[in-house]
Amino acid sequence: MAFDVATALQERHGENFALHNEYLNPQLAKVLKTIGFDRFYTRGEGCYLYDDQGTRYLDLLAGFGVYALGRGHPAVKRALHDAIDLDLPNMVQLDCALLPGLLAEQLVARAHDGIRRVYFCNSGTEATEAAIKFARRATGRPRVVFCDHAFHGLTTGSLALNGGKEFKEGFGPLLPGAAQVPFGDADALERELRRGDVAAFVVEPIQGKGVNVAPESYWHAAQELCRKHRTLFVADEVQAGMGRTGRFFAHEHYGLEPDIVTLSKALSGGYMPVGAVLATEKVYMSVYSSIERAMVHSTTFGRNQLAMVAGLATLGVFDEERIVERARETGEAFEAALSTLVERYEMLHAVRGKGLLIGLVFGKPESRVLRMRWNALEAVRTALFSQMVVVPLFHRHRVLTQVAADNMNVIKLLPPLVAGQEEVDYFVAALDDVLRDAHQGSGLLREFGTTMAKSALRRGSPKPVTTRA
Repeated sequence: MAFDVATALQERHGENFALHNEYLNPQLAKVLKTIGFDRFYTRGEGCYLYDDQGTRYLDLLAGFGVYALGRGHPAVKRALHDAIDLDLPNMVQLDCALLPGLLAEQLVARAHDGIRRVYFCNSGTEATEAAIKFARRATGRPRVVFCDHAFHGLTTGSLALNGGKEFKEGFGPLLPGAAQVPFGDADALERELRRGDVAAFVVEPIQGKGVNVAPESYWHAAQELCRKHRTLFVADEVQAGMGRTGRFFAHEHYGLEPDIVTLSKALSGGYMPVGAVLATEKVYMSVYSSIERAMVHSTTFGRNQLAMVAGLATLGVFDEERIVERARETGEAFEAALSTLVERYEMLHAVRGKGLLIGLVFGKPESRVLRMRWNALEAVRTALFSQMVVVPLFHRHRVLTQVAADNMNVIKLLPPLVAGQEEVDYFVAALDDVLRDAHQGSGLLREFGTTMAKSALRRGSPKPVTTRA
């Protein structure tokens, strides 16, 4: 019998976590159940998710930035339906299809004048891998420099550029010669570059892990150092790019002109995996330098026609609906509203980021009683406070957020770029409610403990997997 998705979803409803326990990642299922995030989502629309009880959740993760246009944008859906109905001759491989050319043309038009070529792949980590190879080929040098707290993907090459040791443990040895420097420290960068063997400096214009922002002077110095020492400057725009910060590319805020730019996530329209590497003519043609090297770097699904359609439809919506401008405006609204909470609550120290890449920074309060309570929490586990905010935001107010990184008291917000004042007002009111409790007494701690206890009881009796002959 042919597979029917609606029938499968209906007949096997509720087996989600049991199936993951049995066949996929049981630790992920355990984490979600522990914090009470084990919901059965049935659909998504715009900025919201809906579970099987009809409950609506404000999604401020947006698939880690994938859903820039929200979930189920009609223009992207329509374009993909049209493409499927056309029975396009997809992935002929020995072919130069039209749609990849059209999408490359659109991306080049949005980049700085030095960018002339595009390579398509399937994800952000694949884009990083390609950037490493391109930089090594173009410079003839072996080493790559990256920043602490960086995140560029989790395949072997990109993992070597990860600033978090928790991701690397047990997977080494990785890319030889990869060197970490402090984010925002131009002197440390120069010490590495002046050795003369660095192919590329790979960096996020705003770091996703922690939402760290460096001063504009650092960026000008970093680019100049790369030029001086003939090192390629690679801007990882996988999460910060595509309008998220209120400019199409986050590096535009600083007037930068990278040699290589990596993209993914939002380019997909939320439907088709896609990644892109934008490069200068010199860099790109050093890789594809002769007929014999025409296929020297490629991937089977990289120019998949459906992915190209999703990208083209997404860029069309960006233009028609002023997505970049809206992201900037809504980001300003978030900043203005959240600044009032910084003034009101001692434990909320700052709001940082740009546009709709937002970090809520929590820290030790000044007053004695609150400081004692904070110290007690931190003694149990570093950055426990931020997790204690994430959990009631979800349970009380149905708002989905995340801690920005392990052992860090920062909550990251990645709203869909179509979010507006309604979402700003709802979230700020929810955060105000949670922080009020955190500052008034131990109610938040009791609520957190109760959530953990109830979750432990639920974990004891998961719905079994239905066997099929």
